[in-house]
Amino acid sequence: MKKPLVGASLTLLLIGAAAAPAVAAPEETAVAVDFAGTVALSNCSGSVVRAPGSQPNDPALVLSNGHCLETGFPAAGEVIKDQRSSRSFSLLNSAGSKVATLRASKVSYATMTDTDISIYQLTKTYAQIQSQYGIGALTLNDTHPVQGSAISVVSGYWKRIYNCDVDGFVYRLKEGDWTWKDSVRYTSSCNTIGGTSGSPVIDKTTGKVVAVNNTGNEDGASCTVNNPCEVDQNGNVTVRQGINYAQETYIIVPCIGPKNVIDLNRPGCTLPKP
Repeated sequence: MKKPLVGASLTLLLIGAAAAPAVAAPEETAVAVDFAGTVALSNCSGSVVRAPGSQPNDPALVLSNGHCLETGFPAAGEVIKDQRSSRSFSLLNSAGSKVATLRASKVSYATMTDTDISIYQLTKTYAQIQSQYGIGALTLNDTHPVQGSAISVVSGYWKRIYNCDVDGFVYRLKEGDWTWKDSVRYTSSCNTIGGTSGSPVIDKTTGKVVAVNNTGNEDGASCTVNNPCEVDQNGNVTVRQGINYAQETYIIVPCIGPKNVIDLNRPGCTLPKP
């Protein structure tokens, strides 16, 4: 995992449930990607996100990595649900300037099992953030990412945007004690670094969040912390030094119910349960 910058050791990407990879259509028109709606954490990056069905008066959500939690890395198999938190986030505008400090009321959901995500519920609604700071939330895409599509990894911590393509999908990505399913693999130009953990991965055609940045192989070692390995359906292991990964976010959408409550029993929700 890509390291959080304060005493931790990982920077993982978003994963999702296995699905047949699609291929991007040629010559699609790119949207302008900037920092609006992204946040900086104390050690990582993140973004204010909404599901397609989220309402203006719902409490806003912040998406980052499970390994970016202020309480440390969740153990393999551990799921955190509705845990009190008062963590603060620096909200950025399109130019990457801080416009506000947002505060969490709780960790709605977090895990490093099958995926590497944390979802914080904020004390403000989307409408309040929009009216007070002029910043809208990023929308989570509700379908599987597309192989070959152009993407941007937007780091609120570093105020830096990395541009590349979706190179492919990894059946299992293994790093230390953790294993993630159907991870996104970037082409080499997304050379993300520590502190980019939790950055939204934005599809440049739709402007929607398709994944969350989380890790990369730094030293060429196999399946160790900071050196994830790819494992295929037959158990074959591949190591790609210098290549980085993310976890898909479309799997989050079915789990978001009315009032932005994370409900793991909703139809179609496949996130791990406690």
